[in-house]
Amino acid sequence: MRALISVSDKTGVVEFAKNLRALGFTIISTSGTLKALKEGGIEVIDIKDVTGFPEICEGRVKTLHPKVHGGLLARRDNPLHLKELQDNNIEFIDLVCVNLYPFVKTIMKPNVTNDEAIENIDIGGPSMLRSAAKNYKDVTVVCDPADYEMIIEEIKNNHNTSLETRFKLSAKAFTHTADYDSAISTYMRQKAGLSEILRLSFEHAQDLRYGENPHQEASFYKNREENSYSIAFSKQLQGKELSYNNIQDANAAINIVKEFKDTPFVVGLKHMNPCGAAIGENLIDAWTKAYNADPVSIYGGIVATNQVVDKKAAKLMKYTIPQEGEDKAPLFLEVILAPKFTDEALEEFAKRKNVRLIEFKMDEYKPAKQYVSVNGGLLVQDQDIDTLDIKKEMIVTKKEPSESELNDLNFAWKIVKHVKSNAIVVAKNLTTVGVGAGQMNRVGSCKIALEEAHLRGHKEGLVLASDGFLPFADTVLYASQNGVTSIVQPGGSIRDEDSINAANQKGLSMLFTGMRHFKH
Repeated sequence: MRALISVSDKTGVVEFAKNLRALGFTIISTSGTLKALKEGGIEVIDIKDVTGFPEICEGRVKTLHPKVHGGLLARRDNPLHLKELQDNNIEFIDLVCVNLYPFVKTIMKPNVTNDEAIENIDIGGPSMLRSAAKNYKDVTVVCDPADYEMIIEEIKNNHNTSLETRFKLSAKAFTHTADYDSAISTYMRQKAGLSEILRLSFEHAQDLRYGENPHQEASFYKNREENSYSIAFSKQLQGKELSYNNIQDANAAINIVKEFKDTPFVVGLKHMNPCGAAIGENLIDAWTKAYNADPVSIYGGIVATNQVVDKKAAKLMKYTIPQEGEDKAPLFLEVILAPKFTDEALEEFAKRKNVRLIEFKMDEYKPAKQYVSVNGGLLVQDQDIDTLDIKKEMIVTKKEPSESELNDLNFAWKIVKHVKSNAIVVAKNLTTVGVGAGQMNRVGSCKIALEEAHLRGHKEGLVLASDGFLPFADTVLYASQNGVTSIVQPGGSIRDEDSINAANQKGLSMLFTGMRHFKH
C-alpha cells in the first residue's frame, strides 16, 4: 500500500503519516511536507524518486506525471489498465492526502499583489485530488485533517477504508477543489472586470426547524470570511437554537446597533422593524426609554444593545416596566444581543432558559454585497452602509431646527433607514415615539407613527424622519397639525417646493439629505 502526502496545512500530518507507516503504508511526499515528515522521524520517499524527474520551475511542476496520475487513476478491475501500468513500470497509489495552497488567505491579506495571489494558485494538488476522487472505488482521498483519525481507525479495523467512506471523501474532495476554483475564478474575474457570472460559496451553519412557517424547510449558511456585527459569527450563550425568523430579526437589530457606536443605545425589534429605540446616559436609561417607547410591541420581540449587559440590566430586562395602573410582570423576550454579558448577568438569565442570549463582535465592519433571491434569479447590491449626519447645511426652510431638534433628527434619520418602506419615524429626546412601517403610501405611515406617539402622550415638540421624499404637501400638513416641529427627508421630488412652502407656512423646519434609504 502506498500513500502520497503533500499538504499546505500540516496540522496533524506527522501523526497521520506515522499511523499509516505503522499500518504498512509506504509514504511518498514532496518539498515542505517531505521535510516535515523526515523531521518527524518518518521514513519517506521523495516524489522525484518515484517519477524519475526532478521538481522544476520552482516547484510548479512535481506531481504532474504519469507515474503519479497513472497510479491514481488506473482501475484495479480493468485488465487493460493493469497491463499498461505493468508495461510502464507504474505502481498503484492507494491513498492521497492533499490540501491546497492558501489562496483565499493570501488574497485576504492587506495590499496583496496580483503576483502573490497567482503564486498561491495550486495546480498539482487539485489534479491529484480530482484523480483520486474520480477513482474512489480504489483510492482513499483525504483533504481535511479532521478526517485523519477516522481513516486510521477504519484501516486498523478493516485493513482499508470502506467503499462508503471513500465515496464520502471523494465528494468532500470535489467540493474542496470546486470551492478552490470558485475562489480563484471570482478573484480573477473581479480583477478582469467581468461580471456576467456570479459564484457564491457559503458554509452550512445549521439546519433550522423550519422557515418562516412550519411547512417550509430551511437552513442557515454563513460566509467563509468572518465579519463583525454578524449573527453568523456570533456566540450563543443560552437558549434554544435560533429560528429562521429569529435570525432575520437578529440581523436587522444588529444592523441598527451598527449605526450607534459612541453612545449607549438599545433597540427593541419585531418582524424586522424597530418598535422602540433610544439613546441613553447608560444602558439602564437607554433600555427604559426604548421599552417605554412601545411596551406592547416589545413583548416577544428581540432586543439589541451596544453596551455590556450587567446584573442590574439583566434583572430589569426580565420584567415589564409597569405603565400607569399596571403591576410588574415577567417579560418574554425571544433574543437579547449584546457585545458582552457579565457572569452575574448570565446567572440572572439562567432562570429564564427560553431567552436566547447572543454575543456579537463590534469590531470594524467590512461591507459586503447583499443578496436577495427572486423566482429564477438573484438580486445583488451594495449594502446600505452610508448614513449622513444631519447638519444645518441641509436646511431648506426659513426656520432652523434647535440643537435638540437637530440631535433628534439625526437619531430619527439613523432609525428610519432600517424601517420597511414607506417608512416614517417620529422621535423626541433621542427616543422613538412612533414608527410607521411598510404602508402603501407615506401619509398612511405618517398617521400610524403620529397616532402611536399621541397614544404614548407625546403630542408636541416632535421630529419626523422619512426614508423617501415627500411627493406632496399632505404629509407635511398632517405632521404640522399633530405636534411635529421639524422634518428630515431626502428631497428630490419634482414637487419639493410644495413641501417646503407648506413647512414655511406652518412654521416647521425641514432638511433635505439628498440620500434616500428605501428598504423593501
